[in-house]
Amino acid sequence: MVTREDRVRQILLRVMDPEIPVISVVDLGIIHKIKSVDGAIEVQVMPTYSGCPATDYIPQLIAKALRKEGYVEVKVINVNFPVWGTDRITSEGRRLLKEYGIAPPKVGGTPDCPQCGANDVEQISQFGSTPCKSLFRCRECLEPFEYFKCH
Repeated sequence: MVTREDRVRQILLRVMDPEIPVISVVDLGIIHKIKSVDGAIEVQVMPTYSGCPATDYIPQLIAKALRKEGYVEVKVINVNFPVWGTDRITSEGRRLLKEYGIAPPKVGGTPDCPQCGANDVEQISQFGSTPCKSLFRCRECLEPFEYFKCH
């Protein structure tokens, strides 16, 4: 049996991160809980990084998507506990990041180039286009790429 929460999760698979538009908020792992509270849908969202400019915008996108699907009473809450970590990114999310040209988080060692797969890379800058990414260059194919920092 498909629950109300399951239906909401399916809708949220179509809500993309505004800074990385190929990965959903579900595959990014920022959805902490979905529950029904007194007939309303409550979605708890974990921000990725403090200072992330999308922190206030993502709940608006979620509420809009749910209302569009007929959910009238929607409450989206940013929660700071538990703390989000890159280990919450799904395997599908990691695949999508790599396909988009962003090296997914890798615990220990340097990232692999998302273009050619080589591990001979160098960090160009600790900061990329957003606070959650850093900039690298592959020494094999010479292409620059962003790396989603471990957190």
